[in-house]
Amino acid sequence: MQFHQPTPGEELIHFEHLQKTFGPKRVYDDLELSVNAGETLVVIGGSGTGKSVLLKCLIGLLYPDSGRILFQGQDVTRFHEEDFLAVRRRVAMVFQGAALFDSLTVGENVAYPLREHFPNMTPEELSRRVAEKLALVNLPGTEAMMPANLSGGMRKRVGLARAIATDPEVILWDEPTTGLDPITTQSINAMINSMKEKLGCTSIVVTHDMASAFAVADRIAMLANRRIVQVGTPEEMRRSTVPEVRAFLDARQEELAPREVAS
Repeated sequence: MQFHQPTPGEELIHFEHLQKTFGPKRVYDDLELSVNAGETLVVIGGSGTGKSVLLKCLIGLLYPDSGRILFQGQDVTRFHEEDFLAVRRRVAMVFQGAALFDSLTVGENVAYPLREHFPNMTPEELSRRVAEKLALVNLPGTEAMMPANLSGGMRKRVGLARAIATDPEVILWDEPTTGLDPITTQSINAMINSMKEKLGCTSIVVTHDMASAFAVADRIAMLANRRIVQVGTPEEMRRSTVPEVRAFLDARQEELAPREVAS
């Protein structure tokens, strides 16, 4: 499966007429959303609205019932498992709980996708790449540590180092600040912005944390009532009169106010 190097600003991903159900629960009805190369798009919405499902459909962990997901013009909903190998080299996911292998060291966790996607890489190349990615997330020299000895913020950073090990074009962030204290949350926000500056990658961030959304987003998409109800810049979303957006933001004013004062 061949993909070209995207030009910043061009449409990279398009979710088209997506429908998805889990038993009697309808998650999407005719969902439409575009993601442009080089941007950080934040998807907001309440719990259970299907924000994380969107990410999992993109990388083939779930499939929509109907509709298409175009990645550089190719419909990944028609891909078989082996076809997704090319996609997963280019699209990496940072899971909510970091999803580290507790029996492996930090270095072995980061090396895991490299061994999978680049089986001919020499041990020296592996070590160099692992060290490089850990340094990028400000964890140099931690290769021998075990996940059990890491803080929540450090686990997130190792999860990111593993995600960027294959030099992906797209990073998917699933609730990256959930359960973290305000200081660690700020460091994760800085890390999302840093990846864009250092790697030039595209990010899709799923969150209900509006302080984080405003801190990292180029554009924000609101998921409600089984569809995307509005997409706009942070300022456009702040001024939104769309009822679902307004209700969501108003419900989170207490969450936003203290951090904005602190900053």
